[in-house]
Amino acid sequence: MEIGVVRPQATLALHQSPFPNFYYSNYSNLSIRNRKNGVFKIAAKASDFNQQDDHPLFQSALSHASYRFQETLRPDPLFVDPYAGCFVPSNVDLDKYLDQNLQKHYCVGTRFIDDQLLSATKGVDGAKQVVLFTDGMDTRAYRLNWPSSTVIYDVSPQMVFKKASQQLKDVGAKVPRGCLLLHVPSESSDMQQLLRDKGFNGSRPSIWVFQGFPVTDLAGLKEILFMVSNLAMKGCLFVCEFPIWLAETQVEIKPTVEKWVDELFMSFGFQVRIKRYDDVARNLGQQHIVGDSDTLLFVAEHLRFSEDEMEIWRREFQRIDEDGDEDGFEEL
Repeated sequence: MEIGVVRPQATLALHQSPFPNFYYSNYSNLSIRNRKNGVFKIAAKASDFNQQDDHPLFQSALSHASYRFQETLRPDPLFVDPYAGCFVPSNVDLDKYLDQNLQKHYCVGTRFIDDQLLSATKGVDGAKQVVLFTDGMDTRAYRLNWPSSTVIYDVSPQMVFKKASQQLKDVGAKVPRGCLLLHVPSESSDMQQLLRDKGFNGSRPSIWVFQGFPVTDLAGLKEILFMVSNLAMKGCLFVCEFPIWLAETQVEIKPTVEKWVDELFMSFGFQVRIKRYDDVARNLGQQHIVGDSDTLLFVAEHLRFSEDEMEIWRREFQRIDEDGDEDGFEEL
């Protein structure tokens, strides 16, 4: 199934988002103009993604981009994603192919994750390392107001990210001044080492996000949790939209899914706090969300020291021990 949107025939007015300040204009595929009285106007043009991009990874990413674009076009959107429209094809009716229930849950989860990211990175002591496990078409690096010196690592499929990056470049999308976006291919045989090679420092604060990432089985998820547990400092947050089907392959009774997720994450040093979509929506002033979600939304706090922190402690204890020997406090 190909998912897309019909190109708007007229420019649509949007209420101001609480996140970015948009000043871009006169792009070939996207323009935002007439910033006046807190209202933005968006015009979206069809993307050059075509029927050849029928790989499941592309289709999944396109469906998420379509959800964000549809949300952006609402009179009172939860968030504004001015770049989602450059991804989705224009030859299929949006309302006909998008699952409205899944779209509502996804957009509430997206806004919640946005808020968590902005809160965790603000201020002098905020996390300046952001690791996003995505589908390759995530636009947070471009649409959120990141503090200066923030480094965003996008872990996603190489083929999707490469094409999406070209689309974003074509419409003039840029990360905020003083920030850096780095890609880590999810196909890498050693993502942990690749993150380190690209500058990730486990002795500095970070925040991790998992949304839309194409994990295929439980073993793959455990590899990710093992990597994050090794790299994330104690106290760092892992904000996650967990695909419930992974848990349902392990448990028979649905009410036990949350307990299973809690035990799984705790085995890697994470304490999980479940967030109900209904509660999040209510706090955002939204109506009750009808129907079940195919994901579980939660925030997990890391309770263990990272490998880098442990190495710092090891060196410090070694230094103290050596200083003690030099001062004559040798063990008898």
